[in-house]
Amino acid sequence: MIKATNLVKTFKTGDTKLTVLKGLDIDVKKGEFVSITGRSGSGKSTLLYQLGLLDHPDSGKIIIDGVEVSKLSERDRTGFRLMELGYVFQDYAIIPELTALENIMMPLLMKGFDMKKAEKQGREALSRVGLLDKQKNLPSQLSGGEQQRVSIARAIVHSPKIIFADEPTANLDAETAMVVMKTFLDLNREGQTIVMVTHEKEYADMTHRTLFLNEGILENK
Repeated sequence: MIKATNLVKTFKTGDTKLTVLKGLDIDVKKGEFVSITGRSGSGKSTLLYQLGLLDHPDSGKIIIDGVEVSKLSERDRTGFRLMELGYVFQDYAIIPELTALENIMMPLLMKGFDMKKAEKQGREALSRVGLLDKQKNLPSQLSGGEQQRVSIARAIVHSPKIIFADEPTANLDAETAMVVMKTFLDLNREGQTIVMVTHEKEYADMTHRTLFLNEGILENK
């Protein structure tokens, strides 16, 4: 599903250069749940942003489901993200003025779905994460774990090929984090491919495979 080769990413601040990804290779199979771990500041999120087309590597090749996405124009990259990928972030990234259902409908409306179809699929996605009864709630009326499950529902509403999750349990207590992890595991059992960055070993151990980012190179754990 994902094949990236020789990825290089360098950040520059004044005269200082920091190479975070140093010719890195990664393969993720369809239906895999892969976690990426590493020390704080090792570049885990940087790697996720390259694979998820949210940033550009300095060099290297990224192929997703047979498409060499690293060669796409900016417009085509945006379209590919919208149509094929789903994202779950540490800070939930949901719109405070919209209800849970409205937040989930947003990607569908951006894709041109009519309101009725977007509402139907939005409710189905909310049901999958156990929050159908919260569809009319604003984010301020939801707990942190519920907000994260809304963000997961938004990520899966359009049946993406891959979900990219960046520290999805970082702001949650242990009990709530387990609910979120169970949601991911249920989705993965249904065939969803997931790539998750985490610094928490107990959650990385729940995935099929853990990769450790060390000095810009990935190592199997």
